[in-house]
Amino acid sequence: MRKPVFLLFFLLAARLAFAQELTGPGSLPVEINSTGQTTYENGLATARDNVAIHFGDTDLYSDFAQYDSAKRELLLKGNVRIYRGISLYLGEEATYSLDTKAIQAHNMRSGTYPYLVSGRTIDSTSDAEYKIKNGTFTTDDRAHPDFQLKATGVRIYPDDRVILRNVTFYVGKVPIFWWPYVYQPLDQEFSYAIAPAYLSSWGPSLLGKITFPIGEKISTTFRLDYRTERGAAIGLDSEIHYGKNDKSKAKITTYYLQDQNPELNRTSLPRGGIPADRYRLSVQSRTKITDNLEATTDINKLSDAVLLQDFFPSEFRINPQPDNNVALTLTGDNYALTGYARYQVNSFFENTERLPEIDLDLKRQPLFGGPIFYEGETSAAELNRNFPTGSIFEDYSVFRIDTFHQLTYPNTYFGWLAVVPRIGFRETYYSQTRDLGKTIFPTTTPDPLAPEFPIANPTIDPTLNPLFLGGETFRTVFNAGLEASFKVSRAWEQVQTQVLGLDGLRHIIQPYGNFSYVSNPTADPLSILQFDRFQPSTKLKPIDFPQYTSIDSLDNWTIARVGVRNRLQTRRDDLTVSWLELDTYFDVNIDNPFDRTQFSNVFNKLTFTPVPWATLVIDSQLPLLDKGFTEVDTSIRFQPTANTQLTVGHRYLNNNPFFLDSSLYTIGGYYRINDNWGVGALEQYEATTKILEQQRYEIYRDLTSWVASVGGIIRDNGGVKEYGVLFTFTLKAFPKFSFDLNFDPAGTNQTQ
Repeated sequence: MRKPVFLLFFLLAARLAFAQELTGPGSLPVEINSTGQTTYENGLATARDNVAIHFGDTDLYSDFAQYDSAKRELLLKGNVRIYRGISLYLGEEATYSLDTKAIQAHNMRSGTYPYLVSGRTIDSTSDAEYKIKNGTFTTDDRAHPDFQLKATGVRIYPDDRVILRNVTFYVGKVPIFWWPYVYQPLDQEFSYAIAPAYLSSWGPSLLGKITFPIGEKISTTFRLDYRTERGAAIGLDSEIHYGKNDKSKAKITTYYLQDQNPELNRTSLPRGGIPADRYRLSVQSRTKITDNLEATTDINKLSDAVLLQDFFPSEFRINPQPDNNVALTLTGDNYALTGYARYQVNSFFENTERLPEIDLDLKRQPLFGGPIFYEGETSAAELNRNFPTGSIFEDYSVFRIDTFHQLTYPNTYFGWLAVVPRIGFRETYYSQTRDLGKTIFPTTTPDPLAPEFPIANPTIDPTLNPLFLGGETFRTVFNAGLEASFKVSRAWEQVQTQVLGLDGLRHIIQPYGNFSYVSNPTADPLSILQFDRFQPSTKLKPIDFPQYTSIDSLDNWTIARVGVRNRLQTRRDDLTVSWLELDTYFDVNIDNPFDRTQFSNVFNKLTFTPVPWATLVIDSQLPLLDKGFTEVDTSIRFQPTANTQLTVGHRYLNNNPFFLDSSLYTIGGYYRINDNWGVGALEQYEATTKILEQQRYEIYRDLTSWVASVGGIIRDNGGVKEYGVLFTFTLKAFPKFSFDLNFDPAGTNQTQ
């Protein structure tokens, strides 16, 4: 028989001498129910068997309970369960204060998303802090967790942080790592990953990293790698948030190894002089000093030119020659003022030093509030072009002042024709030039590997000519141009087909044209020393200012760029989306120093998305109007089922003067077998050399709180093959942990 006892009313009535109006938590009624005997003696209420106590948002259950009305404390024994909000506490014995919500317990476990904690004793003086002795901490909600942290002392501040002392990290029952102190904010990432791997240039390897926060605003990753062919390597990376509202950020990356085999080379390019001490130190930061004043830093010191290629190939593919610069930028509504310094920290890379450079950029804005718009740029810089150590080219320096000013008059005529005429000028001062009178010009075509000047002009052979300086000069450049475009559209509401994903169809046609004229009457372009210079590319260069940034390569030109955009739109999920887009354009080279043909290639960029799960992109240029080269890049991405993703790509390049011919096929995919298993593959085949350049295969297995993967890779670097195998076991159960499915051994544990 259940015996409810309403202590707040009955107990206070039995002790009228202490009766008073209670406030705070004590004003809430306490309800005790049990199936066994209930007694009240000397201010102590006792309940036995299936005891249930309800107090505000707290529910307590046990085999035995005793309530002290004077202290307003509950003593609970046997199968103790305390539910408070979203927190759960399990144990054999506990004392609970109704007023302070403090808990004192022995051998108790607690569960508060996303963590689970247990300990020999739990002591809580308030609802905001818990102290645990000889405790464990995990986020794996199982009787035998995959991982846990064991600490002699634990302090938990709910929804804020956990502090552990004398901590050992266990995988199962195996101790892996020890820390004297761990500070774990409950809204930051903590992760651990260990990856056995094999790569031909590494040998059997073991790569490991632990990411943990140091304080609330510093996250640190410790790396410990061992490669049998290379030796041990250590690294420490830190990410720091600081400043007002934590809007400023800094990232520090370090890595060091005593390379046991520095000359080991699995590429087709020769190398030599690689040191045994190999290291990197990188510092990137962005500091918000005020709302409109910002400082940035990008410093990268490397031991040698191929360190990233050997140990950080993911970064190497994106940025093979990292920069070194610092900048301070002041921005306003209509301007940006930048102080910039760039230095050649790594002498084995070519670098254009700017020591320093001051830039003032004036955004396009109405002139005196009228219909004519003004924009401009002015810069002053001490420039040094430093070639790599041992280069046949000579370093050179110059002080340069450059100022550019332009007026535009955008307007719409007849209600549909948008026209933007422009006119401007640029004046540049160079403290040094090249003396052309002492220079021998060969009659051979330009060297495509090191074009010092535009392709139409002869290059200067440094083996025949030392650098002769010719003194200062002023260069004046005038520019003018005209942009025009209009749109025509038509809609067909009756077009309806689920197969092609069409719910109505609207066709928009936008013809456009851009005429650009540049006159450089005062200086021979060959006499200008090259700093901001023309770089070979398969794409058309900008013909507008200030978008064209190779100011030291400026020459006379008259170019017209014409094209038409076609866009087909439809409705999808109550939104207007592009079903098909086609942009077609080409240049008419009236006078183009970079391309002596009358017409450029015809460019076409097609994007076709008939359904949300399939996309076709074709980016091509063809010599339809004149001689030239051919480039066609095609990619198809589609997801035929919820568990299958496929990618097919082809890059075709033929007869380009700067780049080798290529016909590269790429095919890849991922298949999710079920909730626990997945497989993926990627292959690249170069048809011109008949080489299967790359093969990747991987299997993924979800292990509840871990993700395991095994992958294999084969690379053919121009006849030199490289093999790799990678096993990864990545912890995913810590708060906000993100997992990168990277099965390339050389790309594991990298920052990119």
